[in-house]
Amino acid sequence: MTGTATATPYRSARHTGRDGFLRTLHGEWTKFRTVRGWVIGTVAAALVTVAVGLLGAAGSSIACSGPDGGSCDHTPRTGPGGEEVRDAMTLVHRSLTGDGGITVRITSLAGLYAPGGRAQVGAGPGTGMVAGLQPWTKAGVIVKDGTKEGSAYAAVALTGGHGVRMQYDYTHDLAGTPGAVSASSPRWLRLTRAGDTLTGYDSTDGTHWATIGTAHLAGLPATVQMGLFTTSPEYVVTSGSFSGSSYGGPSKATAAFDSVALRGRTGGAWTGDLVGGPDRGPGAGGSDLGYKESGGTYTLTGSGDVAPQVPGRGSPGKTVETTLVGAFAGLMVVAVIATMFVTAEYRRGLIRTTLTASPLRGRVLAAKAAVVGAVSFATGLAAAAVAVPLVEAVEKSKHFPMYPTPFATDVRIVVGTAALFAVTAVLALALGTVLRRSAGAVTTVVVAIVLPYILAVAAVLPAGPSRWLTRLTPAAAFAVQQSVHQYAQVSVDYTPADGYFPLSPWAGFSVFCGYAAAAVAAAAVLLRRRDA
Repeated sequence: MTGTATATPYRSARHTGRDGFLRTLHGEWTKFRTVRGWVIGTVAAALVTVAVGLLGAAGSSIACSGPDGGSCDHTPRTGPGGEEVRDAMTLVHRSLTGDGGITVRITSLAGLYAPGGRAQVGAGPGTGMVAGLQPWTKAGVIVKDGTKEGSAYAAVALTGGHGVRMQYDYTHDLAGTPGAVSASSPRWLRLTRAGDTLTGYDSTDGTHWATIGTAHLAGLPATVQMGLFTTSPEYVVTSGSFSGSSYGGPSKATAAFDSVALRGRTGGAWTGDLVGGPDRGPGAGGSDLGYKESGGTYTLTGSGDVAPQVPGRGSPGKTVETTLVGAFAGLMVVAVIATMFVTAEYRRGLIRTTLTASPLRGRVLAAKAAVVGAVSFATGLAAAAVAVPLVEAVEKSKHFPMYPTPFATDVRIVVGTAALFAVTAVLALALGTVLRRSAGAVTTVVVAIVLPYILAVAAVLPAGPSRWLTRLTPAAAFAVQQSVHQYAQVSVDYTPADGYFPLSPWAGFSVFCGYAAAAVAAAAVLLRRRDA
């Protein structure tokens, strides 16, 4: 009996598809690293990012005149969390040792502000000002770790336009009973201390109390200062014109307190202080800032604010993202290199050789994107890691205050800038594949990314359109470099011109990734359909 033997073909355990991509990836990497111009250009992208940032810092200066012709005090005041804060108010206080509390009634709250931007100097208190309260004028009760600016505190206050609020350690804000105050409708406020825990209450009749919230101030000393305060931030003018927003000028507020009741071990007589001093507030100035007491009624007139200091509120402070202004120049260099990585092959006819060696055209595009993306990421990472500390050092040497940021935020900004470089390179590569011309691809990248950003941050457009540009266009990606926060209790027109983006850092970056993914998809389709 005879039979025919059937041989089973040999099948390697290795994955040919994966090996094919790795070979293609290795080939594209070899192309990149052997072209001297591309390697030099990559190094130049990192250097120009650092150099432009240093040049900008070196060319900046800060100078102004303070009170009586003296120099301004730009020393940042930091709060318990390390954030830069404003801490200027009229404070009437006495010491409290251990647990206790304070209860008061506010019967009136009135204000003045300078609508023209400046009160008349030397013409008497309030000259050139008109009646009106600022929304975040505050008058109330406070427990504070001393009178030093930036010290820990908790307060319950009646505001000019947001009802009663409990605020503590500058960044925290809790809402109480809404509404304004008048002689016929007073407001009662109470703040109690039990160890490190402070609890705020408010009432409309002094009998029925509502709890606003609690604050835990770790490390609060046994003896603190407890009392009454009044403060009023500057009048803010928000313009709908192409010039964006501006700031009107000083304001001040006067509040009347009575029925003051203290609980606990208090010491000393009532003491009045202008915390921060007149030069630390918005400068309503004048000898009428302070307090008066008559028949158990305390009248406090104050100016300033107790809140976070934010960019865009007249502060000369610099943020981490300002150290990366040179990233624009670096991005353009990266875009040129990434575009040439594919257009050079079309121009010289080498694309046919590439596609013959690797017939799967989508694989070729993926390998090119991986190489140029990885190289650009490394370039951006090195550039940002060097630029941030160097530019900060120059800014500090010129006495610019730097807004403090957590280490995690610094890492996110540096890594985010590197990711911005990488995705820009991939987008430029995809556009180069679609257009087959370097000039057209680079121009498209500039128009898509840089132009909307410049229109938004340079206040060329009003705030509304600027926010939409940085929400819907690839310029949304720059949100990944944002370090500043928006605070409801600080009146500022939060616009891209002041460094505020409408999307969160990674949400804005995701918008950019969406554009890059669409460009890569279009490039893959056209690469398959068109002749080499």
